[in-house]
Amino acid sequence: MNPIAQELNKTINGSNPYIFEMLSDMGKELFFPKGILSQSAEAKQKADKINATIGIAKEGNKVLSLSSITKYIQGIEPDNYLPYAPSFGIPELRKKWKESLYKKNPSLGSRQISLPVVTSGITHGVSILSDMWINPDDVIVLPDMMWGNYNMTFCVRNKARIINYKAYDEKLTRFNLESFEKVIQEQAEKNDKIITVLNFPHNPTGYSLSLSEADQVAKILIDVAQKGTNVVAACDDAYFGLFFEEQTSKESIFTKLAGADKRIVAVKLDGATKEDYVWGFRTGFITYGVAGNDADTLLALEKKSAGCIRGNISNASHLSQTILLKSMADENYEVYKKEKFELLKNRALKMKAVLKNPKFNTAFDVYPFNSGYFMCIRLKDVDAEELRLHLLENYGTGLISIGKENIRVAFSCLEESDVEILFDIILSGINDLRKG
Repeated sequence: MNPIAQELNKTINGSNPYIFEMLSDMGKELFFPKGILSQSAEAKQKADKINATIGIAKEGNKVLSLSSITKYIQGIEPDNYLPYAPSFGIPELRKKWKESLYKKNPSLGSRQISLPVVTSGITHGVSILSDMWINPDDVIVLPDMMWGNYNMTFCVRNKARIINYKAYDEKLTRFNLESFEKVIQEQAEKNDKIITVLNFPHNPTGYSLSLSEADQVAKILIDVAQKGTNVVAACDDAYFGLFFEEQTSKESIFTKLAGADKRIVAVKLDGATKEDYVWGFRTGFITYGVAGNDADTLLALEKKSAGCIRGNISNASHLSQTILLKSMADENYEVYKKEKFELLKNRALKMKAVLKNPKFNTAFDVYPFNSGYFMCIRLKDVDAEELRLHLLENYGTGLISIGKENIRVAFSCLEESDVEILFDIILSGINDLRKG
């Protein structure tokens, strides 16, 4: 094992051996190399005559660039977006995002969390989570309705075993706390370590926990940790902030788990991708919260995460990070975000109003939704994929089928004026298939 990895492991193990136990075999071996990057960083600070360390092209002490590219990017100097970004991310952006986490999650109070490491979107953050914390045959507890890419990342790449709980009660009225608790406790009794991903607002159903539900979910995980099971609790907060109802918990469940017990590692996966409507920027963040407020341990986890990035994609887009940082510093940033929030909220509320019409009751049930980009319906007597194809071919309408009975609707890309039209089309399609 590399001596730098050994030193990081010594730091983590000396502070909290349970965190070290939870790391995957790869996680234990990860480190941030003191190679070309660190030598270049030293040269940048001290080489005031000649610096021949960086693998980029320069001319006249400026980065070499093509006008056919730079002419499309006005107002930003090429030196601020064409060179490589650090594998950890731009320092100013990391600090700015950390400040925003405390602002958006005031319950964090003065608790210490890591400085966020920049990822290439949340999918990349999920991949880092998988590499750092999951060994083959490890158990990861997920809802029966989940983002399909979890299977690719956790199982295909890292050979985890997904164990599902039922996300909602049979009548689709609420989050199924009983099923979540039962599965967590069962797996805690069978395994020394369990991993779970708490994805709220939820993809695909668009549900976020109420305040009391969030408290109970956290309590369930803390209880099993206190009884001796190591818990990696990842909060996939991709759609964070898009909470449309008063009783919905407006903070990440990360706030309830970060530092809650020495056997819990809380991992926050979030980013500008959905929050700031910059999907193609591929800019996300991974942040850690552990018991003890140990700055050295948090830094060690940052270095392992950056090492994972260095050995995979090297670094996230410099241009995307630079533009995001400038956007967050804009005096109207919050005003602009509020405008887009209200737009999505109105679409969701319109959908709720339309679905109160009893004419839909015999055709499908509606999963609870109160946030995010999506909502789902459960069909009563027609096949979801058959309906999807029928609507596409006969009504020019595209939806997503999930399994045999579920249809996902992305109201994020649906004009408010089209909501009622859409559900009338869905009802017509269902009636067509019923008639055979």
